[in-house]
Amino acid sequence: MVLELNDQSKQKYPDSTRFSSGNHQSQSLPDAVVTNRLQADAESPTTSRITTSRDPYNIGHGLKSDAEIAELRSRKRGKHLASYHRRQNDLIASLLKPMEEHTEDARNEENIFRLPIKIAVRASLIANIVLAVLQVYAAVSSASLSILTTGIDSISDVSSNFVLYFLHRKANRMDVNKWPVGGARLETIGNVIYGFLMGSVNFVVIVESLRELIKHGGGSLNKFHIPSIVAVGAALGVKFLLFLYCYSLRSKSSQVAVLWEDHRNDLFINSFGLLMSAGGGRLAWYLDPIGAIIIALGVIVAWSRTIYSQFELLAGKSAPHDFLQLIIYKAMTFSNEIEKIDTVRAYHSGPDYFVEVDVVMDANTPLWKAHDISQQLQDKIEVLPNVGRAFVHVDHETTHLPEHRKHI
Repeated sequence: MVLELNDQSKQKYPDSTRFSSGNHQSQSLPDAVVTNRLQADAESPTTSRITTSRDPYNIGHGLKSDAEIAELRSRKRGKHLASYHRRQNDLIASLLKPMEEHTEDARNEENIFRLPIKIAVRASLIANIVLAVLQVYAAVSSASLSILTTGIDSISDVSSNFVLYFLHRKANRMDVNKWPVGGARLETIGNVIYGFLMGSVNFVVIVESLRELIKHGGGSLNKFHIPSIVAVGAALGVKFLLFLYCYSLRSKSSQVAVLWEDHRNDLFINSFGLLMSAGGGRLAWYLDPIGAIIIALGVIVAWSRTIYSQFELLAGKSAPHDFLQLIIYKAMTFSNEIEKIDTVRAYHSGPDYFVEVDVVMDANTPLWKAHDISQQLQDKIEVLPNVGRAFVHVDHETTHLPEHRKHI
């Protein structure tokens, strides 16, 4: 399965995305640190948008200007077409950006968001402790099952926050001799445990609410307890502020993403719990246990989806299509010693990616040169954002069976 870098290029990727190399000879890019590899770029035709020293296949010609996109958008049903070309512009810009810039941008972003992420985690922890006390008071004083559900959820939030905070610190201090791949997957495991804990607690709430519906003897209304309503309302307001703050940071940290989901769920839990508890005290007694059941079911469904997504990361789900295209393009333009790209794979190992690239060089390439080029490529891939490990394998032909496959 080969991508040949010649005029009759062919691409076959059973395990990776496809990228068209066009009708151009392979050229070198400044990503490769091998001498005499930039001369061919000077001979390439220039474009009005991208310098060809970084665009040997002239993919910059596919860029659309803002005016062109606006014109497309003005057409009948042109909204989707304009959106497509904006995504294509982003992809082309990403492909043509040197790997060093990808790495530097990721470092700068990490430095910028380090303090906001720390504030989000610690503010959530402190707020959850205070709100847990308030909501436990509200649940005990009102004897409302709906408010009890919100109180149990708050207690679970506190314990889970401590677990996630501990695992985050532990992941950054793992002994590489004992854990060679690092501790990134610890956070993912912690998220799964968190989700199971939330589901188990809410299952207990469902059982208790069903018992209340079965055993309740009359049609009398529940006690309407104003202080408990105020306490839950205060919790709702604080959770809304934390939800807004974590919303902009959820893509920067898996830990903040879980906290954002927790705040989002708590908005539903607290608002609906407040409504059903008040309904049980003013309209009909059975609204309170029914509200508790609905809240608990909603939490279980939401966290089941989160657990599934975290399991996908642990099970080795493939990296996004755009990331695979980036790796393919960077590998095939890294050095003119690389004749073909056999296979490219990128898959999750926790929140980070493991990347496998099989390249083909001439059979007469000296061992030292094959090693140096593949090592340089591997090093540059490994410092890309979200890459945990990279493996570059060099071969001299493509007629063999795919590597790392078991055949009976």
